[in-house]
Amino acid sequence: MKVIIVGGGIGGLTLALMLHARGFAPTVYEQSGEIREVGVGINTLPHAIRELAELGLLPALDAVAIRTRELVYMNRFGQTVWRELRGLHAGAPVPQFSIHRGRLQGVIRDAVVARLGPDALRTGRRLQGFLQDEGGVTAHFADSRRGEAGETARADLLIAADGIHSTVRGHYFPDQGPPRWNGVQMWRGACDWPLFLDGESMIIAGGMAGKLVLYPIAAGATPQTRLTNWVVNIRTGDPDKPPPKEAWSKPGRLEDVLPFARRFSVPGVDIMALIQASPGFWDYPMCDRDPLPRWTHGRVTLLGDAAHPMYPVGSNGASQAILDARCLADLLVRAEHPRHALAAYEAVRLPATAEIVAMNRVGGPERVIDAVEALAPNGFDDVERVLSYAKREAIVKSYAGKAGFSAEQLLKRA
Repeated sequence: MKVIIVGGGIGGLTLALMLHARGFAPTVYEQSGEIREVGVGINTLPHAIRELAELGLLPALDAVAIRTRELVYMNRFGQTVWRELRGLHAGAPVPQFSIHRGRLQGVIRDAVVARLGPDALRTGRRLQGFLQDEGGVTAHFADSRRGEAGETARADLLIAADGIHSTVRGHYFPDQGPPRWNGVQMWRGACDWPLFLDGESMIIAGGMAGKLVLYPIAAGATPQTRLTNWVVNIRTGDPDKPPPKEAWSKPGRLEDVLPFARRFSVPGVDIMALIQASPGFWDYPMCDRDPLPRWTHGRVTLLGDAAHPMYPVGSNGASQAILDARCLADLLVRAEHPRHALAAYEAVRLPATAEIVAMNRVGGPERVIDAVEALAPNGFDDVERVLSYAKREAIVKSYAGKAGFSAEQLLKRA
């Protein structure tokens, strides 16, 4: 079976590896001229790392990432609201990784090229249109580097993994409008910086209206430093007036972010100095889209951010794309007809990811910080007197269960 995958991001590349491992012939078409290691940090949760480990990628990930040991939630004053061990340290069968998004993509890209051959990854190819019939799908790609006709491809299926601005999603839902903005602007960067805590842990300080995120994503220039990812999220605008597409991922300015960064205090980290020392950082709106009524149209379906873009809350965006890939690949092996597999994939993954989109809109597991800050906006002496351990645990653990990475779920399949 031949499969066209539109989009060479984490989801599309992982699907290519999954399909190849099951005997299919996928080809990835990516509109960028090359797949470069760009972006900043993300966390990849154990339920997704388990899938990458089964593809034999764990040694390559260990070479470029940090095995996350602990997650600490704080209020904006740096007082601890909740803390928990993560990954192997929490008893999971595989690690959680804090990693540079581009390096994660690079590890998967290198495996695709090595296992499928360089012709399986076609860069500089922008999807122009496609037609399907009873026998398959024909897709037309332009050469995005030269602005001229590129090539025509024929396959049994077309899987759109082309992100929040998906061309294929827009084809089937032309009236969907722009992505849904919650009014939060994000500034994201990374810098080689002295380690904090144990050098393997992450901090999230503040709720949805104003949040600081800190975690190491790779070894530093010295044993005493780490490449440290930082994010400042602040609700700054009117959700009814989202930024235009060209305003996404633009270079950030110190004069914009520093006044907001001053709101936060984290023990052992000079936040202002960290941001000022960063060689470059980026400005993004926090956007998602409303869940769709369907992903699958005959021999075409959606995957990853094309299907279910979600707020970057709870470390689930890339992880859910990887889970999409595993589910779809397994169903294609078992189905009598590929269209049956696509319909079954949608039936499993659409409701599951729609629930995560909804949970992330109200803060996901980080909602525990909002809950404490609402009761103690000026800080506290004892968090237990503000909100009991049982109530805090219920917020955090319920999200893990619904998103599929609770300890019980991980160990059950292991």
